[in-house]
Amino acid sequence: MAHSEPPVALNGSQISYIGHDCTNIPAFLGDAYGHFAKRLDLSFNQLRSLAGLKMFTELEELVVDNNLLGNDLQLPRLPNLHTLTLNKNRLTDIEALLEHLAAVTPSLEYLSLLGNEACPNQLVSPDKDEDDYQRYRYFVLYKLPQLKFLDTRKVTRKEVMEAQARGAFMKVVKPKSEAPPNEAGSESHPLPYTPLPRGSRDAKTHKGVYFQDDSGCFEKDAPRGLRTL
Repeated sequence: MAHSEPPVALNGSQISYIGHDCTNIPAFLGDAYGHFAKRLDLSFNQLRSLAGLKMFTELEELVVDNNLLGNDLQLPRLPNLHTLTLNKNRLTDIEALLEHLAAVTPSLEYLSLLGNEACPNQLVSPDKDEDDYQRYRYFVLYKLPQLKFLDTRKVTRKEVMEAQARGAFMKVVKPKSEAPPNEAGSESHPLPYTPLPRGSRDAKTHKGVYFQDDSGCFEKDAPRGLRTL
């Protein structure tokens, strides 16, 4: 009997492989779709590595929300990638992440890090306030000045100027102690965070945090990556 792989949602050059609990990107995805995929959604898995992305040479959009990616995250060089969402992972070292992204994703314009400790947002850090979040934005824009959209907000000209002037001094400090990842059977299971509406876990409907209009064309005044389909 031939071995069958878990179902993949395919829509032109858009690939979705959601909710399969894989810890690494399955090799068959790269073999079958890597040479033409422009958008890849791997949300709601258990990914700890993105090494399998080396096969996706044409990738422009990557959604890896609700996984287990940590500070050892390594991406291959993706020269065409303009949209990256890493919401609700285990990222705490913002400086190391941004320096890595600057080196391997030169075309990146849309980035979302909500739900990570590296992003001091009140949604996941009640002790943080808007000032903390704004300092984080200045630091991110200092490291990645080409960004047009960060998390749920469009980057403003004022923010870019402030980042150039003071961003280097706005570094977000990592938590002093990092608890080890919960082992299987642990009593603590935080609810999965996502900025997406209910039902977005479905492989056919999940669209990341970005939007485009029904015609497939990006709205003129909206960031090219943001979707609300």
